[in-house]
Amino acid sequence: MDIKYYSNKDIDKKKWDDCIANAGNSLIYAYSFYLDNIAKNWDALILNDYEAVMPLTWNKKYGIKYLYQPPFTQQLGIFSKKPVTENTTQQFVALAKTTFKFAEIFLNFPDAGAATKPCANFILALDQPYKDIEANYKATFIKSLKHSKKNMPIYLDAKNYMEVIDAHIKEYSKRTPHVKEKDYAAFANICRIALSKKMLVIKKVISPHNELLAIALLLKDNNRLYNILSAVPKQARTSEANYFLYDELIKEFSGQVKALDFEGSDIRGIAEFYKKFGAVDQPYYFLRYNDLPWPLRYLKG
Repeated sequence: MDIKYYSNKDIDKKKWDDCIANAGNSLIYAYSFYLDNIAKNWDALILNDYEAVMPLTWNKKYGIKYLYQPPFTQQLGIFSKKPVTENTTQQFVALAKTTFKFAEIFLNFPDAGAATKPCANFILALDQPYKDIEANYKATFIKSLKHSKKNMPIYLDAKNYMEVIDAHIKEYSKRTPHVKEKDYAAFANICRIALSKKMLVIKKVISPHNELLAIALLLKDNNRLYNILSAVPKQARTSEANYFLYDELIKEFSGQVKALDFEGSDIRGIAEFYKKFGAVDQPYYFLRYNDLPWPLRYLKG
């Protein structure tokens, strides 16, 4: 297996993106435009002529390069047309370790071979008629959906990604203090590019009086809708408009893409919300290793 390390400047971005697009485990986070904007630095491990690739998102501290997971990038790992075997994962990770002595990264859903723990990610199959999806809604979901419709909500298409980003920051930024202003700015740039590529979906629900009740920003590729950011204003939460929003979204995109990727979650309340749609857990994997020399090893825990 001929795996080689490539610095970013030496990566053929067209071949890279073709590999990601045609991979059996393709994910939008691994496209070059996404990584170019969200990662502080990224290089790659590449098998033969882009038969399989692994982005290496890295930073440097105290003169030491280490692998880290960029914000708004749930999972990366190895991407390949052929199934990713445990042996393949181990060989890629072993080579990464020769350059990076510390890593805290998330591998994608087939990449369990070298990882340390699974993380929940709920997926709802959309490659079927809406009525079949609706038939699997939980009773508690149907109850909340009926309640939301009493307020006569209006489901709208939107284009202003900053409206979603700003609403999310206002409502939830205290929960994610590790995501900085510059990270939101980088993600906004991704949205700008995604919009030009027709890969951006923004939906919102308003009241008959034009009050915002719920809003969501999703990215879209040929396989998935990715539920990246959403917000429900505090004063609108009793309306349960988010149930109506996602039901309308599912109705609109059923039969168009393979799946709605809810992007999580290990948080019990959020996981229970996604389960109400009939979504199933497709775990991805956390990989952490620490091969730093003493005493640096203990500075990283």
